[in-house]
Amino acid sequence: MVIGDGILTPAISVFSAVSGLELSMSKEHHKYVEVPVACIILIGLFALQHYGTHRVGFLFAPVVLVWLLCISAIGLYNITHWNPHVYQALSPYYMYKFFRKTQRGGWMSLGGILLCITGSEAMFADLGHFSQLSIKIAFTFLVYPSLILAYMGQAAYLSQHHIIESDYRIGFYVSVPAILAAVVGSQAIITGTFSIIKQCSSLGCFPRVKIIHTSSKIHGQIYIPEINWLLMVLCLAVTVGFRDTRRMGNASGLAVITVMLVTTCLMSLVIVLCWQKSVFLAIGFVFFFGTIEALYFTASLTKFLEGAWVPIALAFIFLIIMCVWHYGTLKKYEFDVQNKVSINWLLSLGPSLGIVRVRGIGLVHTELVSGIPAIFSHFVTNLPAFHQVLVFLCIKSVPVPHVKPEERFLIGHIGPREYRLYRCIVRYGYRDVHKDDMEFEKDLVCSIAEFIQSESVAPGSVNEDLVKDDDKMTVVGTCSSHTEGVQMREDDADKIEAAGPSELKEIWSPPPVIKLRKRVRFIVPKSPEIDTGAREELQELMEAREAGIAYILGHSYVKAKQGSSLIKKLVINYGYEFLRRNSRLSTYALSVPHASTLEVGMIYHV
Repeated sequence: MVIGDGILTPAISVFSAVSGLELSMSKEHHKYVEVPVACIILIGLFALQHYGTHRVGFLFAPVVLVWLLCISAIGLYNITHWNPHVYQALSPYYMYKFFRKTQRGGWMSLGGILLCITGSEAMFADLGHFSQLSIKIAFTFLVYPSLILAYMGQAAYLSQHHIIESDYRIGFYVSVPAILAAVVGSQAIITGTFSIIKQCSSLGCFPRVKIIHTSSKIHGQIYIPEINWLLMVLCLAVTVGFRDTRRMGNASGLAVITVMLVTTCLMSLVIVLCWQKSVFLAIGFVFFFGTIEALYFTASLTKFLEGAWVPIALAFIFLIIMCVWHYGTLKKYEFDVQNKVSINWLLSLGPSLGIVRVRGIGLVHTELVSGIPAIFSHFVTNLPAFHQVLVFLCIKSVPVPHVKPEERFLIGHIGPREYRLYRCIVRYGYRDVHKDDMEFEKDLVCSIAEFIQSESVAPGSVNEDLVKDDDKMTVVGTCSSHTEGVQMREDDADKIEAAGPSELKEIWSPPPVIKLRKRVRFIVPKSPEIDTGAREELQELMEAREAGIAYILGHSYVKAKQGSSLIKKLVINYGYEFLRRNSRLSTYALSVPHASTLEVGMIYHV
């Protein structure tokens, strides 16, 4: 519903504001102008989104401030000029009197006044973009008083001019032109939509999309290009399709009140589970606010055939997409966990793993932070050869702007040292720039060498526990972060005679059988000493680095297993597969060098 709200709110806000142009031109000209003008403004609004909330907010904040001050000042003028006694309308008695007099008609009219509170539902979604305190201060001391004064002023004006049809219909535009403010008002729900989709994607409930973090300081300020342009297209479709503020208002009103009603129900859970307050307080909260919102909700449902069907249709489509993606992702993860290779299976193969170990380093990309992925056993079963050094690489994004270079890598052995199997978890902040493949390879190999050296000098660090527990990891930084530790140099073949620093010991790899373009050497500190096993491990790592690095990417195809129901086959074989093919690959998969990449396909029967 929030996504549907993100489509409908900009459309209704801009179109209704453009409708105010009717005051300055003939009706014949106006009907040809309002739709193109609204579409141009909407395109401009969505085109600005890539600058980020902080830049757009810097541009829009003065507009909002001037707008609120204007409507509050004009509201005060209208109150004093037309009807000073309108303040009595703040009393709930008149609400009761209104319903007693109008009865069913008054209840049905509630669906038409929902637009006066639209936008407030976006505050919860916008918490990722702004702090709680800033929202509280802005809403309590500026937004709420300004809106109350503006509506009281309109009520005062209409109380003296309700006889004239034209004044009743567009009484608001007699006071203030609203186009620019309507554009600004649409911004909150658009940024809120980005936040909701990012959270859904993180929970595995929405297909992967490109998320651009536009701020180094605030994690929640994001921009999603695909969603932005999709919202724009749907928003234009609604504007061109309806061309009527009444039907747009009915559609937007139902979306708004549904979001509010769901938020109220979820807030009751927050009161009990997060704030640890009494259940009776939560029930009272739901009863008080839920009753008011339920009245509005039921009134909006009566407008179903007059435009209110649109948010329900949009919500239903997005719900199907999210359910299909979540179900497929869950089944795929369950298959990964159930079919990951155990350490015991690995140990039974011996140091050679029962296969031919060829020269080089193999980087096996996996989403698992423990265990060995099924893709590995699938590969070696069908092609019994692998690299002499194997690294199971897992790329993780963490919710901080930058990860310090000295905390970039988590490295550990899988099995005994002579197996030459490593697990490496690489951590990136959401504002970190991923290095090119050459720099990344150098940092990775150097960090593994530093890990080998640190393991050899730490007493008791390599023991039987390491064989049984492959989850033991060590934090290792990049080359630049440990200048006192192991350093790696790569030289052209004709420059390998260059001498290293006299105070350091150098470990050289033996002359190769064939001529190589590069020779690799590790420079380790003279103190502390490293044992023979670690020296051999470093030498083998150098030989493997000289032979080159291959990137092995798992490419899984999820299929419903035989005997599955027709619905499951449709969901997995067609729905999830379509979404998977059209969703964005992981950042790692997009950055690896294609010449050194090997994709291993595997069908998951779930």
